[in-house]
Amino acid sequence: MEHISFLVTVVIITALAFDFTNGFHDTANAMATSIATGALRPKVAVAISGVLNLAGAFLSVAVAKTISGGLVDEKAGIQPAVVFAALIGAIIWNLVTWLRGIPSSSSHALYGGLIGATLVAVGMHGVHFDVVVTKILIPAAASPIVAGVAAWGATKIAYRTTAKGSKNVNNMGFKFGQIASASLVSLAHGTNDAQKTMGVITLTLVTAGAVAPGSNPPTWVIVSSGLAIALGTYLGGWRIIRTLGKGIAEIEAPQGFAAQTASATVILTSSHMGFGLSTTQVCSGGIMGAGKAGPTGRVNWSTARRMAYAWGLTLPAAALLGGGGALLVDRGAVGEVLLAMIGVGASAWIYVLSRRQRIDAGNVVDVPAVGEGPAAPLTPVPAASGPIAA
Repeated sequence: MEHISFLVTVVIITALAFDFTNGFHDTANAMATSIATGALRPKVAVAISGVLNLAGAFLSVAVAKTISGGLVDEKAGIQPAVVFAALIGAIIWNLVTWLRGIPSSSSHALYGGLIGATLVAVGMHGVHFDVVVTKILIPAAASPIVAGVAAWGATKIAYRTTAKGSKNVNNMGFKFGQIASASLVSLAHGTNDAQKTMGVITLTLVTAGAVAPGSNPPTWVIVSSGLAIALGTYLGGWRIIRTLGKGIAEIEAPQGFAAQTASATVILTSSHMGFGLSTTQVCSGGIMGAGKAGPTGRVNWSTARRMAYAWGLTLPAAALLGGGGALLVDRGAVGEVLLAMIGVGASAWIYVLSRRQRIDAGNVVDVPAVGEGPAAPLTPVPAASGPIAA
């Protein structure tokens, strides 16, 4: 019993560590275009996003219940060690894609880890594949398309309705609009992604017999999950912010406003319906749609293809990592310790590699426009000006 209690504590800490990586991995979803257009200074943007991610965590628990009682069978004999294996797999995949600056899905990394670990630990009957299809795979395919089409239409409308106005005045107005729309995306992100960690912790408590199957996340789980994702968001995932803000399309303020508004609408709607979609895919689709509808119509499809490959790989890759972790923990305490050492070692090594080419608030916008050649040297530049200057 003491071993189980200790392991549950370790799993909860690991889940919050995943939540933290989810925060800095997905900061770009809300704030990349606002930073790129100069609507918000980088550090102000991540601070606003962090606060609103925390607030969003308290708005709903529908997605959390999809994780804790929908994706896998709570009664199939899943143990806390299995959840631990799933989380280690998800964290490693998150860090690998962050190092490469690829906006992959933290959500799908978590789902893949859970599916892989459960399949290895208890077999096919432990996974509700109907839920996987209806609430994960179908939304994954549809949501970026829906967001992209909506952002394309909104961008066209924005440019047509302001065609006779002063460009400087219009841009200033849209930059203020971006502050509101980026804030809405951050709030929506908290309602969707913070809940996934709530669901994992609740699942762990159910498997340990601490709460009844089908229970809502306890209040302390909601608070801690919200705080973890908010802290990760505040630290800023600058590598992915650079990719989404400058790597897909050269975004102007009207496009940024359209992309963020479309993305927030899709995310909030899906959260209400309990769909565990990827906010990264939604926001990336919105940026592509807005980029295509802009004055140049230019989208960096090579970057888009890299992202699409990562999206397709995330679920199976995380499943393999989670399944491998489940094989280790099946050996008992020795396997659990070994898996923990692998997770810590891999995370430390990726961090060391990231220091060789640092990207931070000072140089996150220091890249050329899409299609204008190689990236500029990574040297600090003054932050872009905009409605909020500090």
